[in-house]
Amino acid sequence: MTTLIIVLHTIVCFFLIGIVLLQHGKGADIGATFGGSSQSLFGTEGPLPLLNKITTLAAIIFMGTSVALAYLSAHKSSGSVMTELKVQEQAVPQQPAPIAVPMPTESEAPKSAPEQPVNQEKK
Repeated sequence: MTTLIIVLHTIVCFFLIGIVLLQHGKGADIGATFGGSSQSLFGTEGPLPLLNKITTLAAIIFMGTSVALAYLSAHKSSGSVMTELKVQEQAVPQQPAPIAVPMPTESEAPKSAPEQPVNQEKK
């Protein structure tokens, strides 16, 4: 049901934007371009009453879907999806055995350079 309201709300939203952009403000008629009264060229009313009724209807539907979505989101169930999962025993992770690094024996040890005597000069 929520998905249906969201789809209806989105469609009405775009429709309402389009219908408002189709309407024109006062003085925006072609008669206003020539300096005359904007209502004298195409009559006093023109198609405005129909557009006004459509806009009002779309605005009422938009407000209704907004209130419905707000109500549904506020009264959402507080249940968790995780309650449906089975509880699995968590095994205690074992620590890996220490790695034994073989140490070189005396015969395999690299021979270091002979130590050189340090010259200590006294002044």
